[in-house]
Parts: sequence; structure tokens; C-alpha cells
Amino acid sequence: MSFHPQVSDSFDNTLTTGSLRSTKTGSWINQEKIREVKRFNDFRTIDWVEDELDEQKQRFLKVKRISSKGSNFKDKVISQVLNWLVLAAMGIIIGLIAGILNIVTSFLASIRVGHCKETFYLNESFCCWGENNEHCEKWQSWSRFEVLNYFMFVVLSLTMSLVAAKLVKFYAPFAAGSGISEIKCIISGFVMDGFLGWKTLLIKSIGLPLAIGSGLSLGKEGPSVHYAVCVGNSIAKLVAKYRKSASKGREFLTATAAAGVAVAFGSPIGGVLFATEEMSSVFYLSTLWKSYFCSLVAVTTLATMNPFRTGQLVLFEVTYDTNWHYFEIPVYIVLGIFGGVYGIVVSKLNIRVVAFRKRFLANWAVQEVFLLTLLTASFSYFNQFLRLDMTECMQILFHECDANFNNPICDPEQRKAGIFVSLLFATVARMGLTIVTYGCKVPAGIFVPSMATGATFGRALGILVDYIYRRYPEFFLFSACRDEEKCVIPGIYAFLGAAAGLCGITDLTVTVVIIMFELTGAVRYIIPTMIVVAITKSINDKWGKGGIADQMIQFNGLPLIDAKEEFTFGTDVTSAMSTVVVAFSSDANNVLTVGQLRKILTKTDYRGFPIILSGNNPKLYGHISRYELEHILSQHRDINEESLCNFNKKESGFVNRLDFSGLVNTSPLTISSSTCLEYVLDMFVKLGPRYILVEQDGFLIGIITRKDILRYEYSMHATDDAQQQRQDEQDAKVWEFINLTIVSMKKNLGKLLFNDPTRYLV
Repeated sequence: MSFHPQVSDSFDNTLTTGSLRSTKTGSWINQEKIREVKRFNDFRTIDWVEDELDEQKQRFLKVKRISSKGSNFKDKVISQVLNWLVLAAMGIIIGLIAGILNIVTSFLASIRVGHCKETFYLNESFCCWGENNEHCEKWQSWSRFEVLNYFMFVVLSLTMSLVAAKLVKFYAPFAAGSGISEIKCIISGFVMDGFLGWKTLLIKSIGLPLAIGSGLSLGKEGPSVHYAVCVGNSIAKLVAKYRKSASKGREFLTATAAAGVAVAFGSPIGGVLFATEEMSSVFYLSTLWKSYFCSLVAVTTLATMNPFRTGQLVLFEVTYDTNWHYFEIPVYIVLGIFGGVYGIVVSKLNIRVVAFRKRFLANWAVQEVFLLTLLTASFSYFNQFLRLDMTECMQILFHECDANFNNPICDPEQRKAGIFVSLLFATVARMGLTIVTYGCKVPAGIFVPSMATGATFGRALGILVDYIYRRYPEFFLFSACRDEEKCVIPGIYAFLGAAAGLCGITDLTVTVVIIMFELTGAVRYIIPTMIVVAITKSINDKWGKGGIADQMIQFNGLPLIDAKEEFTFGTDVTSAMSTVVVAFSSDANNVLTVGQLRKILTKTDYRGFPIILSGNNPKLYGHISRYELEHILSQHRDINEESLCNFNKKESGFVNRLDFSGLVNTSPLTISSSTCLEYVLDMFVKLGPRYILVEQDGFLIGIITRKDILRYEYSMHATDDAQQQRQDEQDAKVWEFINLTIVSMKKNLGKLLFNDPTRYLV
């Protein structure tokens, strides 16, 4: 018996009991150099086949027990009621967290520019409730001097982001980032210890409003999914029957993911579609209904809290009551093109930034957040569309200009050229900030920054179209507007630009359309939204590589097989399988002792072991899981270490033998060595086994797992060494330039303050 030290879900080569030896595996090459597989061992694979068999066994025993009592109606009712009560509890908690975070985030974003004189804890909108915010006497800036206001803006921004970064670094590293990529892997059938725990939930909920309030180009939607799924996972583990069932757990995780998007966007149907389109590789009708119910409860709880005191679920909720015109379709196409280009450029450059961050800045996470916040706050203060919280900014950009809306963007006496330039600058700046910020070590999403970028571009485009209309009202394209009071509404273009940005970065279609529809509450702009999203999606499909979450899955080395992706291998299973396995003999003359078995379990981390007839006759007899072995051993702690282990039912009943035969699965899932790899992949996607044993002429020759197929795929299509080397050289030059700049700054500071250039060169 031997083992493979690299692959926790695979086995080693020798089919006899004995010493531990190293091994060779399939056609995998240069595994240590392939970035896409480096985190595979952080995830444990769930066997959906075994989980379903366990579920059926439990249902059979339950029916048998109930039948002996005479009636099962009461127990069925109790079981169903418990399901919905648990879902309702999850939805209520998610809604409460979302409401509190909305209030806290709004306050933290406002406190950077001033405070409420009478009630300090109120944000600007609540402080000036019922008054004109432009001339609100209750809201006071920090100082009469603009320089001091700028200083407070920067200092408070830095304080918030540093607190968030330190909380994440020292208490819950899993709380950093968005979390959507990892959650997709977990829902697909993997376990990642600690990622969905109570500690992660707490730090994510505290750090998220701090990170957003600091003004960093980050959003709450992705992290909302993470903390919502943490709620679902943590509550489900409190109930024994859910804790033991992976399929039940998957339903709850999917339902709470839908609720997370629902409360973030105020879009319950959009949340359900997001869970269907983005999160789940397998989606059952019962899961759809549970997702709908959990989203409904969460959104109802949020609406009951009414965090904005407007009856709205999100700050940028608007309603349009005018029709669109056919002459606007070219503008919609331009917005769609922008969304496609935005998604491709931001995804590609952000991955380069994340690669640089992992290589050079891994030990400087807090310092990096400090510098990013300093950069963002330093110039954002001087641009009204960057200074405001992004949701407040979109509320302004989406709005129609009417008598009830007082804002400089709608003031006819304001220079439109200045606003136009300011919007374009905000678009470029927000795009750049999102590229360098997303992925830093604070809770961070990318949905809202992408929407805000699209909104500023769309509003700028709307101002340009409105200017052309007002300059040439008799132009034949505008003939449809001659009998209408309103013709061009720039706010609608901002709304469609936000849809384009969201589609570009997520590569989602139906979900984006429904979310934007629920935000507006108007059916009449469904067609323009669909046009914009269709153009964006077409560009992304042609030249892009999918949504940012999918690209991060591959970049970060997460073991997800996307059911929507088509793979072409052109080879059989032997190319990707482990060609050697750890195996136990069922022959009474060639069996392990209890001491040897304990040693094997100590020195290996395999989740299961094949059983063969004997070392000389490696015909497959069955398979036994590690859990079953450890369970039996724990019940016989005092047994003699020299006692023999029995895995054969024909040999059961002997004295001085520890019997495992009743736990051996004598009908494990097997395939022939000539089976094409595409078919094997299809089996993993549709059936969900953790492993499949490979036979040749009835003899066991190997084993294959989902991770093995991905290892083979990434090995065969690894990034070109020359291209990777060029990228590494470029990154090294950038890092060298950064270091030289830092040294120069230290020298100048030392010389300026102490006339000693070496003062800070430690």
C-alpha cells in the first residue's frame, strides 16, 4: 500500500499492503507551476451519490419507524413546517443585517463630509429630512475652511478602511473580497472549512460598511451574498438533520444566496434568478421555491425596517413614466458596446493586478489598503460623482430632471460642458480605481462600482444627446418628439449604462434585466434594457472570457467544473486518472492489522480506500470510506494492535478480527479504462460522485476525481511559459519601480525633517 502526497482525493500505485512509496499520476505535468490548481487541496469534495443513498436510507428507516407507530401524517407535517421555519429564520436575519448595514453605511459615508448639529448619529439625508439639502442648516461641515474639510475627509476615509483591513487580517481572513467564486464551488459540491462560519459572518458584517463608507471603489452586493450564505450555513448546522445532509445544505446555501442578492438590490425575483443563472450548477424545482420564499422573507423584513425612510428598498430606486423612441436605439447600442468593453478590460487588468498583489503584496495587505484609500480620497473629494457614496450618486444620475428634483446636474444655468467632462472623468477614474481595488483585503464587491461607472458614462452620453436635440429640434430623427413634453431623458441612459456595466462584469443576462426592471418598476424600458444587455453579452462572448467570478475561479485555483462550459479532451480516462491507488486486500491471508490501519490513516488524508481481492489478484471487491474506518476504530480503542482487519463478508465472524465487512460498498461506481474523458466529466456533472474507480479487464488500475480532470485540463492548456515569463518580468519591473519610489520618498523626508537622508532607511 502506498500514497500520493499531492492529491487528497486520489490514491497511490501499489495494490498490496506494505511500505509507503511515491507515485506517478496520469498525464499531469508541472503541477507545481500551474496557478489554477494551487488551492485544490483547500477544498474537500462532497459525494452526492453517497449523500443521496444516505438520504434514501434515512427516509426508509423513518417510514419503517413511523409505520410501526401507525401514522406518519403528524411527523410529515412537523418535518415540512421545520423546513419553512428555518428558511424564514434565515430570511429574517438576512433582512435585519441588510437593513442595519444600509443605515450604518449611509452614516459612515456622510460623516466624512460633515455631521448633524442636533443629532450626531444621523446621516445627511435623515438630518435634513423635509428640507432642501442644498441649504440645510442642520447639516454642518467640519470646518469653515475647505482645507480642513478636505483633511477630515481623507483622515476619516483612512480610519475606516484601516479598521476594516485589520479586522479582516487578524480575525477573519476569509471575510476579504467578494466570496462569490468560493461560494459557487461550495454549492457545486466542495467543503471549505471556516469560509462560512460565524466569525466570517461577524467580521464581514462589520468590515463591509467600513470599507464602503471609506469611499473605496467597492460594492456590497457580492459580500451580501457571502454574509447571507454564512447565515444559511451557520443556522442549518444548528439542526441535526440538516447538518448531516449535504443536499439539504446545498438547498439552504442556494436559497440564502438568492436572499443576499435580493436584499442588496431590493430585487427578490432578481435574487432567485441570480441563484439559478450564476450560483447553481444543479437547480431543482424545490430549490427554486425555497429560494423564492427565503428572498421574499428577507426583502419583507428589509421593507419593514424601511432603512431609508422612503418606502424604497434601495437608495437608487426610481420610476420612469415616459416612453422610449426608436431613434434612441443607436445610443442603446453604444451603451451595450461600452458594457462589453468595460467587462473585458476591467476583468483582464484586474486579474493582472491580483496576480501582482499575490506575488509582491501578500505581506503588505493593510498598507496596500491604506495607500488605495489615500489615492481614492485624495482626488475623489474634488469630483461630486466620486465624492458621494456610489448608491447616492446613482440615485442622482438615474433621476429625471423635474420641478421636484434640485441638483446642479439638472440646473439649466449650469455649464453642461463642465458636468459632461466631470462625468467622463468620473467614468475613467472609477474604472481605474475598480481595477486596482477589487481583490484587496477588505470585504469588497464589484457589482455597484461597475454600475456606477456605467451610470456616469450613460449620463454623459445622455447630456450629449439632449444637447443635440435642443440644438437641432427640427432634425428628422426627433420628429417623434414634437408632440411630447419630454424627448431625451439623460437619467434613462444612466440607468441603461448601469445595466451594461453590470452585465459586462458578471456576464449575466436575464438576471440583469430583471434586477434593473425591479429597480425602475416600469415595464416600458424592458426592451431597451434587453437591447443593451444583448449587445454587451455578444461582445463578451466573442472577445471576453466570461464574468469576473468565473475568471477568478480559474485564476485562484478553485476546483469548479462549470456545467455550462463545453470541454473537448480527445482522450480516454487513463490520461487523467491516478494510475496508482492505495488499496486494502480482502484476502484472509493478506490483510492489515489494526496497528497498520491506524498508521495508514495517520499518514494519509484520503477520504476512502478501494478493496481488492488480494495483492496478487487486484480484481475490485469494493470501497470503504475513511469516516467508516475511523468510526469503527473509535469504538474499539482498546483492541490489540495486532488484531487483523476483515473487509470480506465471507470471512466475518472470526475471533480476534475487527470486522469492517458490513461497511464495504461492494458496488462502487466504476468505468472501463477505454471510456472517453468527456463522458466521465458528464458523469461527474450529472451524478455528482466524488470518485470513480477505473477497471481494465476487471482489474483495478486507477481512480479519477473531479479535481483530477481539472488538473489534466489545466496541465494540457497551461499558460505559455514565454508569455508568463514576460508578465513576471513586467511585474518585477513595476515592483522595482515602487521600491525605488518609496526609498526616494524616505530619503527626501529624512533630509527635509532631519537633514539626514538615511534617517528612515531601515
